[in-house]
Amino acid sequence: MRAIAFVDYENIWLSLLERGYELTPERLVSLLQHYAAQINVDMSAIFLYANFDREEFWRTQTLFEKTDVFTRHVFGKNNYTHTDLRRNAADSELMLEAQEILLTRPETFDVFLLFTGDGDFLPLVRKIRAWGKQVKVIGIDGSVHHALQPYCENLDVLKDLLQDEPGKEYKCELDLGRAIRILGQLQQRLAYVASTKARASLSQQLGRSMPQIKELIRYALREKVFLEREYPDSSLKIGRTKIYFLNLDDPRVKETLGQDWEEVRLKQEKLTSDD
Repeated sequence: MRAIAFVDYENIWLSLLERGYELTPERLVSLLQHYAAQINVDMSAIFLYANFDREEFWRTQTLFEKTDVFTRHVFGKNNYTHTDLRRNAADSELMLEAQEILLTRPETFDVFLLFTGDGDFLPLVRKIRAWGKQVKVIGIDGSVHHALQPYCENLDVLKDLLQDEPGKEYKCELDLGRAIRILGQLQQRLAYVASTKARASLSQQLGRSMPQIKELIRYALREKVFLEREYPDSSLKIGRTKIYFLNLDDPRVKETLGQDWEEVRLKQEKLTSDD
């Protein structure tokens, strides 16, 4: 039987990230090929949908294209705080393309594979089944909408990835104090601390991997020790960037910065006035 796969990449990527696993293009393609062999189908085409403007996905589009994955760059949600240009943009593009193939080339494929956990795809699942085609939904156990669960024949396909690199649990709270100090030093030296600069500096000075640094930053944002915002910069092609700065009202920040607290405060005031 011939199969075609549609991958809601951001949905799968984020669901795995919440469990501590950062999915790479190489690992995903390997998994798709392995799954096709398991269910004994010929994987004729793979279509993958994502906003490749996201910092986390930079340069991944080329990697996918080199492995014969048809990528669809869907601008919509971007990496800036509270900036949604088009809600559910990837979902809409995926459903439209899947239905176009179903209606114009129904004899081409026997099985439709949907890699997602988003309940918005239920109408597409029903449409595919109404045309007499098989449909299999593959998502992350615990992140698949209840409406799709009857069509999930094997929730362990992606769950197994979580066991690839068990390692030691990273306790990001132990690095929080040093992270405050590093971000404070960056704020003293730079006009603003872009998110990419913050991650690179934290990784280098703390000796942590990038996935660990991203976990640390998410923790600091949840604790409201780090704050984030968009900042206009005319020198950039898109005219703005995401920056991090310290919550100077937090007692942990005050204690860690000590005598440098006042200088950081003055820099943040200037940052606000320049905006």
